Amino acid sequence: LQTRLQAGQGYGNTLSCILTVYRNESVAGFFKGMSFPLASIAVYSSVVFGVFSNTQRLLSHFRHGDPAQAPVLADVALASIVAGFISVGIGTPVDLVKIRLQMQTQPYIKANIKLKPTVPGFPVYRGPIHCFRTVLQKEGIAGIYRGAGAMLLRDVPGYCLYFIPYTFFCSWINPDGCISPSPSSIWLAGGAAGAISWVTATPMDVVKSRLQADGVNLNKYKGTLDCILQSYRNEGLKVFFRGVTVNAVRGFPTSSAMFLGYELSLKAMKRDQNETNP
Repeated sequence: LQTRLQAGQGYGNTLSCILTVYRNESVAGFFKGMSFPLASIAVYSSVVFGVFSNTQRLLSHFRHGDPAQAPVLADVALASIVAGFISVGIGTPVDLVKIRLQMQTQPYIKANIKLKPTVPGFPVYRGPIHCFRTVLQKEGIAGIYRGAGAMLLRDVPGYCLYFIPYTFFCSWINPDGCISPSPSSIWLAGGAAGAISWVTATPMDVVKSRLQADGVNLNKYKGTLDCILQSYRNEGLKVFFRGVTVNAVRGFPTSSAMFLGYELSLKAMKRDQNETNP
């Protein structure tokens, strides 16, 4: 739904998008492009959370001489920025394949744009591997990383507004600090942080989605700035908040699960380490 609302034509609001997708593509339409993100989400999340955690530990080591020392706000912010940069390198190709698969049958109504020799309304790619290989062959590495600039502008501030609110909410819910928060605290803090992060990241998420969808049947945008200017001229400021409801609704449960898994995994590993080295 998010991609269709942000980069598609004629969907209107979220409910209209749901009904249109269901009428035209049945239930299968809601799962287009799912396999590639599903196969890579474990690696992606492990790298992002691992980079964030280890950067925090490194900063605490240099600042306090103790990697286990609770990080200050500046350390959390810097670790978030590093995690945001790293996430772009892994996430851009995955998002591109997902969006291309979701958007490849969408109609294009701009008559003044020169279309590629493919026919809008018919699949261009047979699956995620074929999509990745086709983009790599036709557009090179630059094609695989189309939209990386917009994703960088989305993820660097987005992860700051992901990890910093999580740390704050954990400390607020647990007055004794966030050293060992309860599962319910993690769930609430993670969900709230995810909703905040995705809502504020929506404008650049719209730009990224449009850039990555661009190129299936046409080439409309020259870059991030051109996409922003064209979108604003054609549809006004409201275009940058397309899909914000979907992002907010999705952000809470996914982030709750992500942080809960992260914290419980850390606790399990620390417990095993203590048992191994009494």
